[in-house]
Amino acid sequence: MVALIAAGVVMRYLFALPILGVNEIVQLTAVAVAMLALPWCTAEGAHVRVDVLDPFIGRWGRFLGDVLSRALSAFVLAVLVWRSALKSLDALKYGDATNMLSLPIWPFYAMIAAGMALCVLVLLGQLALILKEGPNHV
Repeated sequence: MVALIAAGVVMRYLFALPILGVNEIVQLTAVAVAMLALPWCTAEGAHVRVDVLDPFIGRWGRFLGDVLSRALSAFVLAVLVWRSALKSLDALKYGDATNMLSLPIWPFYAMIAAGMALCVLVLLGQLALILKEGPNHV
């Protein structure tokens, strides 16, 4: 993606020959990269965390916060998976495509649904481990 952006800039500004549809390709690639990396980031704990209150809320507060955050996140993402899957089927049915290159959009909605579905599974696994270990999980 970086190489494509660099090539697009060089072609446009040095040779006055812009690459047709480079913005569409970069946008769709960014969707794929972000959504397919989501489950890995969740499993590895690579998301940004703020633990300012941890010393003040104690073990039980952290335990309840971890349970609540994972349960709520899993629920919201499950709803988004459902809606993304429906949107992917609609885009496939109606042949939705990008403006410049006429790339089909449905695979990208499917990638969004798949990435979030895997993230839901990771969150549910984390939730099961947290509940199994209890407040001493940290």
